[in-house]
Order: sequence, then C-alpha cells, then structure tokens
Amino acid sequence: MLGYLIRRLAYSIFVLWGAVTIVFVVLRVVPGDPALVILGSDATPADVARLRHSMGLDQPLLVQYGHYLLDVARLHFGDSIRLGGDAMGQILLRLPATAELALAAVVFAVTVGIGLGVAAASRPNSWIDRVISVFTLVIQSTPTFWAGLVLLLIFARQLRVLPSEGAHSWQNVILPAITLGLGFLAMVTRLTRSGLLEISHESYLNTVRAKGLSERVVVFPHAIRNALIPVVTVIGLYLGSVLGGTVVIETVFAWPGAGRLIADSIGYRDYNVVQAGVILIAAIFVVVNLLVDLLYGLIDPRVSVGSVPR
Repeated sequence: MLGYLIRRLAYSIFVLWGAVTIVFVVLRVVPGDPALVILGSDATPADVARLRHSMGLDQPLLVQYGHYLLDVARLHFGDSIRLGGDAMGQILLRLPATAELALAAVVFAVTVGIGLGVAAASRPNSWIDRVISVFTLVIQSTPTFWAGLVLLLIFARQLRVLPSEGAHSWQNVILPAITLGLGFLAMVTRLTRSGLLEISHESYLNTVRAKGLSERVVVFPHAIRNALIPVVTVIGLYLGSVLGGTVVIETVFAWPGAGRLIADSIGYRDYNVVQAGVILIAAIFVVVNLLVDLLYGLIDPRVSVGSVPR
C-alpha cells in the first residue's frame, strides 16, 4: 500500500510538471503581448519595453521557464496583471462557484444516467432500450456549447421558466449543470446498461433469483454494485474534464466561476491567472484519480489497490 502510494505520488508530480510546462509554452507561443495589453495601444515602444523588462518578458524563454518552475515549487504563482493580487488567490476565490456547478452536473448525470441504464438493461432490445440508446447517441454527439445555447433559447427565452445567466439563486445552476452533464449522462447510461447485461447471468445472481426474490432486489443492490465499477472510473476521469469544460459553459451562462475567469484572462494575456488555473485543475484531476483507484477496493473487495480490475 505504501509503495503504491509513493509510486502514484511520483506519477502525480510528473503529470503536474507536464501541465505546468505545456501551459507555459502555449501561452508564450500564442500572439499577444501582456505589456501592450496593460499599457494600451497608445503606449510608446519605450514604455512597452520598460514594462516587459520589469515583468521579465525580455529574457530568453528557457530563463523565464526556469524562474517560473522555481516560483511554482515555492507555491508562488505571481500576481494578476488585470485584477491585482495573488493569481492563485483569484482562482481560489472563484473556485466554490465552479465546484458547485461541477457537483450539480455530476449528480444530475449519475442519477439520471444510472436510472436510464437500469431501465434499458431491464428490457434489452425493447422499444424503451432503443429510445434510450438513440437519446444517448444524440446527446453524446452534440457539442456542449451548442446544447447550452439551445437550452437557453427554449427555457430562458421562449418559455421563460429558468434564468439565463448569473448565480443569483438555485435556479441559475439548472441549465448550466444540465448542459455540462449531458455528455457524462450518456456515458453513464451506456456503461450501466452494458455492465448490467454483462453480469446478468452470473451464478450469484441466479442464486438470488432462485431464492424467489424479485428482479428489483436482484438489481439493487446485488447487480448494480459490480456494474458501477466502470462508472466510478469514468467519474474520476470526468471530474477532471468537467473542470476544463466549465471554461466554455461558465462563459455561455455568465457563471461567475474559475472557468470564466480563466477564459477572460486568456483574452487579457494575464499569464499568471491562466497558469494558476491550469495547475489547480491538473492537481484536482490527479487527486480525484488517486481517490478513485482507492475506491475500487471499497466497491469490490476482489480488487486490491494497485491492481487492474477485471
């Protein structure tokens, strides 16, 4: 157990280093000068050069990279050039709103997805199974931002039953959470259905049926427990991607979270905020995946920590 945790921590540090390096290189490659953004188009070349020197942007890229790695190792992520103050502090200030949105999306996707998956697996090849299969295929093929715009037009503009932007009440989270969770809902539905069908003829389930128990008791909790192992896996993977997806969704619905702050900071060339946001998302992704691996042993005792589940 201890050896496994040490290996995973070493792997996590490597992943975080990769994320830090990629975001650093990408931000320096894209066109745009932070000094010019701060000073405006009326600034003289001398003023721009002076500010670039004070920010260290006139140094070679490798020198900038070395300084940045040392700062990250000291947990110093620089200041926001647009908002002022610590860049990571600005991200953490918006993180609760993003976490609220991500949690609502996961709860929606898991509860509805498992329900649809059980309904489809209970009557394989029936009209209910076919309708659910077509539904999941359609929503999985639909771009997230387009689905968000359609939901906005229907429920906010035409029917006027839900707010279109902001975070003023619990109703504001409904449309962005549904939009963010649609793709994951389709995945959970398909995994639950295939998992239940795969184990439906296992001997231990036949034993439960032989005792005269109803099919509902066979599914809950005997069959669903093993069928949810791949679902738990994708929840961990999805939590990382959902945080990245909030950048688009929070912009569409004007949700005041960390994703919208990162998107705005890209436009203002606020390197420190973007880098701090990506590092935080990568760290959350790594921690969640580690917790998912540990959860395997709790869901299925046959799976030991560090082994690959069958």
